[in-house]
Amino acid sequence: MKKLLVLFTLLFASISIAQSFDFQYDHYSIIVEDVDKSAEFYSNILGLEETPHPDKTPGFRWFIVNGNSQIHLIQKEVAPFELNKTLHLCLATQKLDAFILHLKKNKISYSDWPGNENSISHRSDGVDQIYIQDPDGYWIEINTAKH
Repeated sequence: MKKLLVLFTLLFASISIAQSFDFQYDHYSIIVEDVDKSAEFYSNILGLEETPHPDKTPGFRWFIVNGNSQIHLIQKEVAPFELNKTLHLCLATQKLDAFILHLKKNKISYSDWPGNENSISHRSDGVDQIYIQDPDGYWIEINTAKH
């Protein structure tokens, strides 16, 4: 009976550990200095569709990335912090060449991971990637990963 109880406890514990919460990516929020200037970048350069803030609160602009995933721009005064390329938003597209032409047309510079201007990183898994910065200096990776 003790062995059966121990076996049942272990089985229940393993099921609990393996539980899935079915997370969905919802949104990424960033603090910006000028919400309208940043909104212009996310709309015109990245081509994201704006969606209304539910409370129409000034200083907030929301953009749809794909489906229900969003980027929220929030205008606030904050203590400065170091922007590092390692901390970045990543968007994937199979139209990287067209996006690079769009960047050039809009005089937006891009670089590879090491920072070589107008260069593309070619990862060992076959994914190509570039990096750009928004008006507040946040890093954005654009890559060709398939999902």
